[in-house]
This record gives sequence, C-alpha cells and structure tokens, in this order.
Amino acid sequence: MSSSHLLVGASAQPVRLEIRRITPTDVLQALARGLDDFAAMPSHAVFLCVIYPLIGLWLISLVSGYSLLPLAFPIAAGFALIGPFAAIGLYELSRRREAGLDTSSGHAFDVLRSPSIGAIVAMGLLLTAIFLVWLAVADAIYVANFGYNSPASISQFVTDVFTTRPGWTLIVVGTGVGFLFAVLVLTISAISFPLLRDRDVGAAVALFTSIRVVVANPVSMALWGLIVAVLLVAGSLPFFLGLTVVMPVLGHATWHLYRKAVVPDSAPRPDYQQQDYHPPERPRRYAADFPASLFPTRR
Repeated sequence: MSSSHLLVGASAQPVRLEIRRITPTDVLQALARGLDDFAAMPSHAVFLCVIYPLIGLWLISLVSGYSLLPLAFPIAAGFALIGPFAAIGLYELSRRREAGLDTSSGHAFDVLRSPSIGAIVAMGLLLTAIFLVWLAVADAIYVANFGYNSPASISQFVTDVFTTRPGWTLIVVGTGVGFLFAVLVLTISAISFPLLRDRDVGAAVALFTSIRVVVANPVSMALWGLIVAVLLVAGSLPFFLGLTVVMPVLGHATWHLYRKAVVPDSAPRPDYQQQDYHPPERPRRYAADFPASLFPTRR
C-alpha cells in the first residue's frame, strides 16, 4: 500500500468532505440509536468488547505489585484514549444494520478487508502512542510530587494522595493534563474511525475531517466528550465489568454521530450489490399524511 493511499485514500488529491452543524439534540439522538443497536445486537457487542474488562482486570493484577500502583488510575483513564480504535468492529455492525445487511457477529471482522485498513491501523497506532505518552507523563507527575519511592501499601498510597499537599497537587495537575490528552484524542478521532470504515479517504483526510467537525460544533462535541467520560467512569465500576455495556453503546453511537456530522457519499456503495442485502422496509403512506389540496374533490 502506497503512502499516498494511506494518507488520502483512493483519490489522487485529499478530498474535503462536507460536514454538518449538529446540535446537542443530535448527540442525544446518536446515543439513543447506539442503545437501540445494542438492544438489537447485544450478543455481538458483548462478544466484541468482553476483552475490554478482561484487559482492565489484567491491568489491576499487574499493578498489584506496588511499584506500578501510581499508574493504576492513569491506565484506567487511558481507556478513553484507545476506545475509538477498540470499537472499530462495532461501527461495521451499525453500518450493516443501517444498510439492511446481515449483522451476524462474523461481519465485525470485515474491517480487515477494508481498503482503508492501512489508514485504520495507522490511526490506531497514533492513539496507542498518545496513550503511552500519557502514561509517561502521569508517571513523571507522580515522581515530581512523591519521588521515586514506591508506595509502602495501597492504604498508604490512598492516604498520601487524599490527605497531603503533594497528593492534592497530583490530583489537580494529573486531572488537568489528562483532560488535555482527552481533548486531543476527541478532536482527532471523534468521527475518523467510522469515516475510514465507511469511505476510503485516508488517515490524513479522516483526521482533519474529525478536527473540522469538532471546531464547527464545539458545544455539541463537548457534550459528547462529557457523555463518553461519564459513561466510561460508570462502566469502570466495579472492576471494569460495566464496560461490556458502555463500550458497545458508545461504539454504536459513534457511528450514528458520524452519520449526523458528515454528509454521506452520493455514490452507491458496493455492499448494496451483495446478495445479503435486504432493502429497509418503507413505511406505508396514507392519504391522511398528505395535504388535502393534492386530492381535489370530483364533481
């Protein structure tokens, strides 16, 4: 795969996609549709995301050695930084359901055959790099306040963080820096992954389109970021088990948010030519649905 295709997709030059203004109501509607997708495909979603709480439990066992205890919260908070990439299969299931295609769980891995797979992997590596930088910065903040000595115990660590001045500094500075990392990831990945799954536009176009969406809709995207943060915190308790529900809902909702934020391609998708396509049922229209002027009275 050439570097130009990785950056700009199938086009010879970067394309400038048309974006929409979205309202907080659109954000809430996207979340509601994510819930609806999860209700319609719960087994698929849990199957895809069950690894997420398992990773969390593994990380907890990892930090049981006190040397890594200060990184327990940064690691848990960092889930928000790699979540958009982890949910790539969920975007595919929502896309197929929207198109009237078969939504069996195996289709979640169709992304591996996507022409944008190189760009998707590149964006995933970018988020992973940001996650690792966040861990390094969080560790540096801890060392700056408590030095290189490891906590004597979990109870001592909790006491130091919540009852001492260095601990309060750690909370304030760590939360502020973490917020900046979260804003960065939200800006570059809010709709980039579902866009790459939907259209072969390249990593650079997807990234800058996501930035344009956030800049054009600061209030609505801030609301979306707040929803993501609150649900991820709620899903992390207890022991990350709630993420088996939170992650699928957010993944499906992200697809619908993308649909609201970016004007769709007018060209027909190849998927509509597949044998497993079933056109969505159209609602019936009745005479009462039309203006009376369209039905002149016969004399």
